[in-house]
Amino acid sequence: MWVGDHGGIPLQCESGERPNDSSGQHNPWQAHAAVAQRLGIPFLDRAIPTGVAEKLAMPLQDALERDEAIGASLARMTVWLGHVGQAFGAPAVLPDEAEEGAYKRATEQVILDHARGPGAVILGRGGAAVLRGHADALHVRLDGPVDARIRQGDRRGRLFTLAAAQGVALGSTGTHPLSDYREQHIIDTEHYHRVEDGLKYVAWRNNTFSMHVHVGVRGADRAVLVCDRLRPVLPLLLAISANSPYVDGIDSGLHSARTQTFTKSFPRCGVPDAFGSWRAWADYVELLVRTESIVEFTQLWWSVRPHHDFGTVEVRICDAQTTAQEADQLAALIVACVRRAAEEIDAGEIPPEVPGRLIEENMWRAIRYGLDGSLLDLEAPRIEPFPASEALDRLRAWTGADVVLPALNGAQRQRRMIDSGASPAEVYAAAVAETYATYHQEEERVP
Repeated sequence: MWVGDHGGIPLQCESGERPNDSSGQHNPWQAHAAVAQRLGIPFLDRAIPTGVAEKLAMPLQDALERDEAIGASLARMTVWLGHVGQAFGAPAVLPDEAEEGAYKRATEQVILDHARGPGAVILGRGGAAVLRGHADALHVRLDGPVDARIRQGDRRGRLFTLAAAQGVALGSTGTHPLSDYREQHIIDTEHYHRVEDGLKYVAWRNNTFSMHVHVGVRGADRAVLVCDRLRPVLPLLLAISANSPYVDGIDSGLHSARTQTFTKSFPRCGVPDAFGSWRAWADYVELLVRTESIVEFTQLWWSVRPHHDFGTVEVRICDAQTTAQEADQLAALIVACVRRAAEEIDAGEIPPEVPGRLIEENMWRAIRYGLDGSLLDLEAPRIEPFPASEALDRLRAWTGADVVLPALNGAQRQRRMIDSGASPAEVYAAAVAETYATYHQEEERVP
């Protein structure tokens, strides 16, 4: 998570509950206390229900029970309230069934009283709800299971089993080759209804699928600088991952129809400006909120961005991948790119200033031709084209990443079939078979 000049907390815990001291496992309660001590601010633990009990003249045990009830369906979070400049805290979700009335109002008041003070670490779930838009709140999720990879495989296997029981076959590409966007339904959540209300046709038209990779980065300024450094790298990652020649049952002639459909129609999308600091980023987000341009920061749909909830750099440029191996290797490559960018920043290396218009030129080349075309070497003394097929080797050389991807990416495999006369249904059937084969193997490997 973010640390450094702007505070932040490097935590990867499994729960936000009080510990069982006899468990011998990692103790979140102790972690919270240690963070508070390190930052020189109070650790409140049960101070919220204690304060509410005093306000309402009720027994502390009753307050503790009500505190658990109110927070029961919120994710476990720690809320650090310190002076983190103008950082805009992303909202937590407050369920409809949360209790109303005097206790809830008193709880909110106690939390806000602490927020207006010198800062604090709050253990519990109420703080995340009350301070959902507070400019000085950093919400940290506590859910880092050590067996994530095994559980991921297990869930993938279960998903394929459930789909097969319904007579459905699953495949993964950046767009659905045959689906008509006019027949799609908006996901029934508050967030996506807000997206639909704000964007209308732009949201309806976006029947696309991408791969987002979150990489934890310490330091808010450092996270923004990593995003800045990755701007010219994004077209290379897109060319490597391109996997969507079809849209609405039509061969688009592109390698990434998803990128053209999404980034060229959504507002605040594609390659962002370079911000240079967390302050500049936060000022921009707050301006958009103040002018009612957005409700919260996830409405900046850029291809790389700092994520307020998770303390990560989120890379969002890649098409969804057809096979498990491609997805895993691509994620490893992105992690390596973020790590290398951070290393350059730590070493004081000054990255070349690349105008957005030139990055956009490479974006178009990646969208149109993928790895079959050429890209511009934007960091060379004299800008010249190079074969896009070298993109992976260039990123491996820059990062030192030992990643292995197929000789042909998803778009190239589909395009070879298209060139040989295959129909959209035949091309997608091959993608479905590839997806099933890799994830079916995963299912068999899960103990």
